[in-house]
Amino acid sequence: MVGRIVLTAVLAGLVSGVFLWSAHMVKTTPLILAAEVYEKGAGATGTDHPHADKTEAARPHTHAPPAAGFERAAYTLLADLVSAVGFAFLLTAAVSLKATPIDWRLGILWGLSGYAAFFLAPSLGLPPELPGMQAAELGARQTWWLATAVATAIGLGLAAFSPRRVAQALGVGLVVLPHVIGAPAHEVGQSNVPAELAAQFVITTSVVSGLFWIVLGGLTGYFYNRFGNS
Repeated sequence: MVGRIVLTAVLAGLVSGVFLWSAHMVKTTPLILAAEVYEKGAGATGTDHPHADKTEAARPHTHAPPAAGFERAAYTLLADLVSAVGFAFLLTAAVSLKATPIDWRLGILWGLSGYAAFFLAPSLGLPPELPGMQAAELGARQTWWLATAVATAIGLGLAAFSPRRVAQALGVGLVVLPHVIGAPAHEVGQSNVPAELAAQFVITTSVVSGLFWIVLGGLTGYFYNRFGNS
């Protein structure tokens, strides 16, 4: 069982990670580079913001001045592969705990659940932000993002798989709770990044992340089923 989980997670994670990296380099990285022009124009040397170029979920981290060319692409590839394999282990572990037959079609549904938990739900409070945009304190954003992802994942599991109505209701409550509490706010100020560019980044990141989770879920279902029959 352990070998099946490891093989599935590693293969699904590596393949989907390369897909994610390709999508980032073609779609989101050009937008980030465009925003950095405005950031440099404002005299910024570095800022904290949720940088969605490194996953499907807008995980907060500290932004530093960009590396150019091959170096930047290599760091992005490494980050995407590590993130994808990590998510693949979480998804494969959840599938194995459910202990029901799965194929690539059901895997896509699992992947969409991961998209909801790790990107969509956190993004409702902390949408992907470009360099130079206003953001709340980093530690508060990280805490809220993690709490929202965990609460959503557990809540979806209870709502979808528990036979008890009380547990299902609790699951729905867990999904809603982080948004009732609210994401950490930041001081309202003028951003040098054009609103059109920021909106395009949110939409593009949402699509790229959704496609990544579909690919990851489908591959996880395929490999988990294949290694179970071998």
